[in-house]
Amino acid sequence: MTDWLLALVPQYGLWLLAATTFLSCLALPFPASILMLTAGGFAAAGDIVLWQAFLAAATGAVAGDQLGYWAGRVLGVSFLTRLRRDPGRDRLLARADGLMDRRGVLAVFFSRWLVSPLGPWVNLLAGSTGYGWVRFTAAGVAGEAVWAGLYVGTGYGFAGNIQAASDMLGSVLGMVGGLGAVVALGYWLFGGARDGV
Repeated sequence: MTDWLLALVPQYGLWLLAATTFLSCLALPFPASILMLTAGGFAAAGDIVLWQAFLAAATGAVAGDQLGYWAGRVLGVSFLTRLRRDPGRDRLLARADGLMDRRGVLAVFFSRWLVSPLGPWVNLLAGSTGYGWVRFTAAGVAGEAVWAGLYVGTGYGFAGNIQAASDMLGSVLGMVGGLGAVVALGYWLFGGARDGV
C-alpha cells in the first residue's frame, strides 16, 4: 500500500497528504510519516510548496484529532458510565481523570509526535473523560505542528532520500523518548524516596 500511495503523491499531493494524516490520527494504518517525508522531498525538488505541504499535513492531523476527541465525547461517556458501576473500576477511572486533569496537556502534546501511535487513543480518552476541548485543541495543534514540521522538514532537508531521513528521525526520536523515560523514572524514584515511599 505504501508504494501505491507514494505513486499518487505527484498527482494528488497535498490532498493525499492531508487525507493520510487525517486517517492515521484515527488509528487507521496509513503511512503518514513516510508520506510527509516524501512530500518534503517533493518540496525540495520544487514540485510542492514547502509551507503548503506542512499546512496540509498538520491540518489533516488536527482534523483527525478533533474527530477522535468528539467520538470519545459522544460515544465514550456511556461506555465509561457502565464501567463506573463497579467500585474498583470507578476508583481506577477517577485516578485516570485526575491524572488527565494534571498532565493532560503533556499527554496530548507528546502523543502527537513523540509517541504518536498512542495519539488516537489519547484523543478518545480525552473526549470520553470530558477533558477540556480548548486545552486539548491547543496541545493537539502544537503537537501536530511539531510532527508535521519534523517529518516534512526532514524530507526537505534530505531532498527525498526517504530511507536516510526515516533512519535519522527514528534514531533521534528514540533517543529523545529514551531520555524522557529516564528523566521521568528518575523523578518518580527520587520523588518517592524524598516522600519516604
